[in-house]
Amino acid sequence: GQLPFSRQMVNLIWYNNVPHPKLVEYKKDQNWVTKSGDYLVFPGGGTQFKDGVARYIQFVEQIMPTIQWGTHTRTVLDVGCGVASFGGYLLDRNVITMSLAPKDEHEAQIQFALERGIPAFLGVIGTQKLPFPDNAFDVVHCARCRVHWYANGGKPLLELNRVLRPGGFFVWSATPVYRKEQRDQDDWNAMVTLTKSMCWRTVVKSEDINGIGVVIYQKPTSNSCYLERKTNEPHLCSKKDGSRFPWYAPLDSCILPSAVSSSDETSNSPLLWPERLIRYASVPDDSATIEKFDADTKYWKQVISEVCYNDFPVNWSSVRNVMDMNAGYGGFAAALVDKPLWVMNVVPIGQSDTLPVIFSRGLIGVYHDWCESFNTYPRTYDVLHMSDLLGSLTKRCDILEVAAEIDRILRPGRWLVLKDTMDMIKKMRPVLRSLHYETVIVKRQFLVGKKTFWRPRR
Repeated sequence: GQLPFSRQMVNLIWYNNVPHPKLVEYKKDQNWVTKSGDYLVFPGGGTQFKDGVARYIQFVEQIMPTIQWGTHTRTVLDVGCGVASFGGYLLDRNVITMSLAPKDEHEAQIQFALERGIPAFLGVIGTQKLPFPDNAFDVVHCARCRVHWYANGGKPLLELNRVLRPGGFFVWSATPVYRKEQRDQDDWNAMVTLTKSMCWRTVVKSEDINGIGVVIYQKPTSNSCYLERKTNEPHLCSKKDGSRFPWYAPLDSCILPSAVSSSDETSNSPLLWPERLIRYASVPDDSATIEKFDADTKYWKQVISEVCYNDFPVNWSSVRNVMDMNAGYGGFAAALVDKPLWVMNVVPIGQSDTLPVIFSRGLIGVYHDWCESFNTYPRTYDVLHMSDLLGSLTKRCDILEVAAEIDRILRPGRWLVLKDTMDMIKKMRPVLRSLHYETVIVKRQFLVGKKTFWRPRR
């Protein structure tokens, strides 16, 4: 089913699209989600959001005005996000949140989030790094996310430190912050010890009118505090600690050092949104150049305004989310930024590592290998866009496997946009037709396929 999309609509979805009643029962006192006729309704409550999430977001900005949602803070990682109301409400403030949760007994919370049109991703902070680059997010948030941050030598919190940019904030709202039971106190003391050893500064600790506590930490912008510690634990990461690339990599037990010297702190904080979208910020180990970046930005701006909006049989007004399967510098997403939709930028393994550039622009994304399945539920994206990837991909896996994964992710009645050589288009077109897609070739370089409601007979 299709709902007209507006920001209000993130609070309403068709029940039959995600027929999971368990969470309605399980969280009925907490205003997460209720069932109303044919719909599931998300009133914006949550375990920590007693007065609703909009008030909570406001409260965070009140106790720490420098967070400045939508200008200073643009990219957020929400760990253990529930039905992602936090990320949903931040969309209104020009903040893009990667909401992350595992598949656990809260059944399909990420599916709810994506169905609401909120950016979300299946993931867990367990033994492996998250598929994000170092120093990526402006803010990391956890409200009752049930992660034992100090477990395993503090590796889970070291992983947050890795993906948080220098000077970025960790907003933690959980019972150890404000409850006095022994277990909560023990947790709090362990957290105090760990954050101190990592040189995180406690910026503010406060309680709202319902007695719900929030603590906000800040990651240092230089290495000076690390070097002044009495014990070098956790140690600073060096070449000995192995590759920095996070794909299928075990969690670090070391601290990622800052790339700047202590005198140079100003260069470390990103530009404000929206200026940062169009400004090229060089990142470490970068093969990119400002010329390539500008050319990419210009190219996609032109293609989207002249070709995508005019020549494609795509109803853009009904698109809530887009996945760019080979995002490059994020030029495709940047060109769509004024539309009421969001883009998941994917940087494929084996392509040049441009994901740090994408994050520096204030966009979000992940690393992925398209010979494997993507961490999302079936039927969760409206447009899949793949540009110049099929040739290198089909050297490693079969085009049928790639097409099957595209079909799994795409909602019925929605579109695949493939930009490639005519040779590749001719290979993909019959595969899509065998799945009963309606296909059209545009300007001999784009294949647009519309998924139908067809299903094979059992």
